[in-house]
Amino acid sequence: MKSAFVTVGTTSFDDLILCVSARENLQIFRSLGYNRLVLQIGRGKVVPEPFSTESFTLDVYRYKESLKEDLQQADLVISHAGAGSCLETLEKGKPLVVVVNEKLMNNHQLELAKQLYKEGYLFYCTCSTLPGLLQSMDLPTLKCYPPGQPEKFSAFLDKVVGLQK
Repeated sequence: MKSAFVTVGTTSFDDLILCVSARENLQIFRSLGYNRLVLQIGRGKVVPEPFSTESFTLDVYRYKESLKEDLQQADLVISHAGAGSCLETLEKGKPLVVVVNEKLMNNHQLELAKQLYKEGYLFYCTCSTLPGLLQSMDLPTLKCYPPGQPEKFSAFLDKVVGLQK
């Protein structure tokens, strides 16, 4: 059973939820061998209809006390570029695709995603490039993020958002 987990944290990112739940993109997940897609939709207005067939299950929820269980079960995590979600996923050693929300102006998320991509820890894209990335990415090339170094991560964040030279 291969599972992909999509999280938007406490925000709303309807474009991402629309994108991953579109029929042609569900087809891509299936073709890559995933039998389950779990969507954590936060405050979003887009609420896809959960379904289950013999070969594929779509689960949808707004919030849980903790994403730990979903992260642990996931073979792939697709996340908004929130620092918390990124760090939690990377520390669990899960392959991560960060989808940058282009509608957020002055968004430091892109800087964060670019930097972590450059260092080889994740892939990033926008909603429009996600389907292509899913089909072309080579997950085994991702490096494992060194866990338990939140101070490194916060220093890194400070650098990204320009709080520190």
